[in-house]
Amino acid sequence: MNIVLLGYGKMGQLIEKFAIKRGHQVVLVVDKDNRDKITAEDIKVGDVAIDFSEPAAAIDNITLCFEAGLPIVVGTTGWYEHLEEIKAVCLETEQSLLYGSNFSIGVNVFFYINRMLAKAMAPYKQYEAQVEEIHHIHKLDSPSGTAITIAEGIIDGIAEKTKWVNELIGEGEGVVPKADELLIESHRIEEVPGTHTVLYSSEVDQIEFKHTAHNRAGFALGAVAAAEWLVGKKGFYQVTEMFDFNK
Repeated sequence: MNIVLLGYGKMGQLIEKFAIKRGHQVVLVVDKDNRDKITAEDIKVGDVAIDFSEPAAAIDNITLCFEAGLPIVVGTTGWYEHLEEIKAVCLETEQSLLYGSNFSIGVNVFFYINRMLAKAMAPYKQYEAQVEEIHHIHKLDSPSGTAITIAEGIIDGIAEKTKWVNELIGEGEGVVPKADELLIESHRIEEVPGTHTVLYSSEVDQIEFKHTAHNRAGFALGAVAAAEWLVGKKGFYQVTEMFDFNK
């Protein structure tokens, strides 16, 4: 495949490395230094685009790919308030988009088991669910997209929880969730691996379910695999649709 990279930070550079290892070519790199000069015609050199830019740039990058008719894999988070709008445009114009909060195989297994665990815990009202996420201080969005996906999986399984609320530790007053709210507690700590933990706490015990990323390699490899999966398809997809255990 010929790949257009939208965003060339640490993730973009790692994606390029894995793409080349898998026999693909990165034919164009678009970042903040040249984005204002790039047109839809320019990106038609690619078979697919992979976006790991910034939340503020994601919508413009998606729109650019739709204009060019170029399939796009979106790993950037923080733009999901526009999700339904983008989905409608994608389907109406017969474009191709796959998005996800996390492309790691391990995390997607975690998502799957998290949903099963929520359903198993649902009858036991004495347990209060909570999500905790830890990332480095350079992460721009809070909570993480991965934490939101985890929270949505819990909400789907536990009827008493209808929405999530976020507390960024160290910023402002503490958040006291209402009975129907699921708390996502976010921590931003220097250079740490991304960690997501689901807790079910009662007066007598606590259950913890945790995923810790040792590095970004799993995300980058998953993003390249997602691009391979998307090419040749039309439609609006979530990354979970790539994995057999979700079928």
